[in-house]
Amino acid sequence: MSSLPIIHVLPDHERRLRSGSPWLYSNEIRPEAALRSLELGSLVKVAFADGKAYGLAHYNPHSLIAARILTRSRDVEIGPAFFERRLARALALRELLFDQPYYRLAHGEADGLPGLIVDRYGDTVVAQVNTAGMDRAQEAWLEALDRLLKPGRIVFRGDAPVRALEGLAEDVRVVKGDPDAPTFVEEDGRRFQVDPVGGQKTGWFYDQRANHAFAARLAAGRDVLDVYSYGGGFGLAAAAGGATSVLMVDRSQAALDLAAASAELQGVAGRCSFQRADAFDAMDRLGKEGRRFGLVMCDPPAFVKSRKDLKAGLKGYRKLARAAAALTAEQGFLLVSCCSHNVDAEAFLGEIWAGIREAGRGGRVVHRAGANVDHPIHPALVETVYLKFLVWALD
Repeated sequence: MSSLPIIHVLPDHERRLRSGSPWLYSNEIRPEAALRSLELGSLVKVAFADGKAYGLAHYNPHSLIAARILTRSRDVEIGPAFFERRLARALALRELLFDQPYYRLAHGEADGLPGLIVDRYGDTVVAQVNTAGMDRAQEAWLEALDRLLKPGRIVFRGDAPVRALEGLAEDVRVVKGDPDAPTFVEEDGRRFQVDPVGGQKTGWFYDQRANHAFAARLAAGRDVLDVYSYGGGFGLAAAAGGATSVLMVDRSQAALDLAAASAELQGVAGRCSFQRADAFDAMDRLGKEGRRFGLVMCDPPAFVKSRKDLKAGLKGYRKLARAAAALTAEQGFLLVSCCSHNVDAEAFLGEIWAGIREAGRGGRVVHRAGANVDHPIHPALVETVYLKFLVWALD
């Protein structure tokens, strides 16, 4: 460890690091010629301007987020044992919270593993790798993951758009086990089929688990519309809650096929229908047909992927709320999510309310929530507070 290169924080840029941030931006680090030649994801020591050591980090000289802190310890070896300790700590927490092995095991910086997401689907483990440091260290943490959980299958997902900002190519592969084995997730006693290799993210959205359950409580005796349904997390929860009918809309036929397979598994296929369409086109068509639903649910992908998208994205959420509210029956419920950390919670609420009003409707918020408990928040990283979930009772 004594031979590691050292990066120094500029004297007037130490505040965020001292407050516990796990990130250092490129403009916070003293420019040094030797740093430019470091390979992507190199392990470095971090020091303050006066030379006082701070800890160890992964360093990427070509990324805006140039350093990601791994540990405050200055002499620990960053190898399989280090990653096994971190993963074991994360596992112990999840085993307290869940009875079955279906959860997010590691949530990046919040679990002390910057750039690494690990979701567990019983005997299948899926790792989403978003940074050069974790990509470079993959042999070590894969060994630790295999040793700790002994899974039958490990899937490496390196296809998130953020990898391009790190200078990384797309890389998706099964590193252990049968590539074609069917994979399932269990949620509230219900079984879903998922695609951990070709599906969105890692194949399932564990962050919405509690919100799926809340939606189920509102569904009994209602016709339900699930827009951006993906694999049916919200729609099939509504079916389990006693919905009269559930229409699921998504642009991806593969996602709808998974939802349909899960509906068969759960014995609710007779009350479910599926429509491949753009969300706004589908809602416009349903409105012209005079359709109304007692429960409308919209869980879109991020409309705001960066700050430059904020103005247009907020308009998108308002437009979504206007279209969805127009399809919601009197005394019905509207559920809307936002998964962009760039959107402030109050701004999101304001835009959804504006859209509801533009549809000529009134209402009130009866529930607000965020991500599930297996998605912990890093207190010094606002980016980990990303999911907003609103439930409206409409007049």
